[in-house]
Formats: sequence, structure tokens, C-alpha cells
Amino acid sequence: MKKILVNDGIHPRGKELLEQAGFEVDTNTIPQDELMSKLNGYDAILVRSATKVRADLIDACPNLKLIGRGGVGLDNIDVTYAKEKGIQVINTPAASSNSVAELVFAHLLASIRFLNKTNREMADTSFGRFKELKKETSKGQELFGKTLGIVGFGRIGRETARIAIGAGMNVVAHDPFITDKSMPVELKINANFNTANVMVDVPLVEKDMLLQRSDFISLHIPGGGETAIGEKEFGLMKDGAVLINCARGGVVDETAMHNALKSGKITAAGVDVFETEPPVNMDFFTRDDVSLSPHIGAATSEAQQRIGEELAHKIIDFFQ
Repeated sequence: MKKILVNDGIHPRGKELLEQAGFEVDTNTIPQDELMSKLNGYDAILVRSATKVRADLIDACPNLKLIGRGGVGLDNIDVTYAKEKGIQVINTPAASSNSVAELVFAHLLASIRFLNKTNREMADTSFGRFKELKKETSKGQELFGKTLGIVGFGRIGRETARIAIGAGMNVVAHDPFITDKSMPVELKINANFNTANVMVDVPLVEKDMLLQRSDFISLHIPGGGETAIGEKEFGLMKDGAVLINCARGGVVDETAMHNALKSGKITAAGVDVFETEPPVNMDFFTRDDVSLSPHIGAATSEAQQRIGEELAHKIIDFFQ
């Protein structure tokens, strides 16, 4: 019987599918500093973002045959080294796309309608302050007719585009791995339980042009590489732009972002992921123009079930 360590949790449906297929599934988390001595007793390990599977751990576990990541990013796994050692690495790139894209718009709408400020102050405001607060937050923006720039046009980027197009926005995208001048996005229209599919072309432009043209910018790029948005990129943005990062920590220079907020170069930012987690750079945490969440892009019940099911099916296929 194959043994699988699920170190960062899995939806009950995923565990059920694996057990029905004859796998022994251990959902008791082993601390990172104990994995070196204990992981070799398993055939596979499933992680999210908390557990790191680096080369030294891989070397210590010659029985390991598969590493699974519940989610999109693989920056906590030494993928190339694992594959050199003959270990299969899998993830679930499609399962959380809709959840992450919806969180982008939760941050975006909260930012342009000042919900961070009003939620913070409404609880203890007097009636007089209520009127002042209403006046202070009465110059919000609409999404309709604005331009959303999407940096990284993979599954999540395209899902974000679908929502934006449905809201009446203009969309431009940048992706260095796509050479076409545009990419069609399938827009699914649901009305009164009737579904229609419409294809909409999204223009692909250079990143500098995207930064200059966009009212709002959403990032959907992998971590582990160079910082994508720093002082230079903030300087290229429209005055008053809004930046949303629900991608990976480290793709935005947090100091540069804080400086751009303080100077008014950007009017708001939505941040779900951080350079260090838990965050240590607290400079922008109390700002009214920053919308924050604790790395919950894929944290919906629907996405977690899809992730669990997709992991289970891939594992079963691999070992059969």
C-alpha cells in the first residue's frame, strides 16, 4: 500500500478518493525540521505553501516518488532537482483560478470605494463623524469603462480578464511567453439559467505600455524570479493607478509600493501575498489606501474541493 503524507491539509473529498483507491493517507502535519528524518517512510508528499521541499530533503528521502502542490506556484519546491532525481512533481493550476480572480476584484472594489477606511471607522463613529466620513469617501470610482492591465496571462490572468470584461472594462495583458498580439478569452454568460459562450480578443502589449495605459493593474506571475514591480515600474504607471497583487510575494518591491502610496503616485493597493509570510514589513498595514488579506487567494470551499479532487486523480493516475 502506497503511503501519502498530506502535510498542509487536503479537502475531505480528495482524501476520500485516495483512500478509495487503496492509498494510506496521513494528514498529521510533520514540522519542517522533522521531515528530514520522517519523510522517507512515505511514497509521496502533498504540500501547500507552508512546507518546503528543497534539495537536501529530497536527498534524504530516496523512497519519495511524487511531490504534489495544492495550488499553482511551485516556488517552495526544488522542481528541477526533484525531476533530476526521478521524482514526479504535480500541481493544480486550474482548480483555484476563479477563486483568485474573484479575490482580485474584492480588493479592487474595496480600494476604489474606500471600504478599508469605512469599515475601520464606522464601528466607533458618532453621527457627526458619520457625515464627515460620508463626505471623505464620496469620490469613489466605477469599474465600467476603465482599463485593467493584467501582467501574466495564464489561467488566473485569463479568468481575471473574463470578470473584467463582464464588468464592462477594457483589458490589456502582458505575458513574455506569449508571442501573439492578442489572445481570445472565452466569456461565459449566464442569464436565467441559460449559458452562452462568447470569444473576446484581449490585446497583448509590452509591460511598459501596459503600465502607462492601465487604470488598474493586476499581477498574475510566478514568484522566485526577479521583482516585477519596483521603483521604475511605479514611475511608469498612470498617476492615481491601483495595484493588486494576488500572485506571489516578492514580485512587488514592498518599500517601493509604500513610497508610491505615500507620494500619491498610486491611490491604492490590494495585497494578498507578501515578501515574507507572516509579513514583517508593517509600514503600510495601517494605511486606509491598502486592502489586505492573509494569502487566501485559493481559500474558498469550492476551490479547495477542486484542488483535492485534482490532486487525488493525478496521484491515482501516476501510481496505477
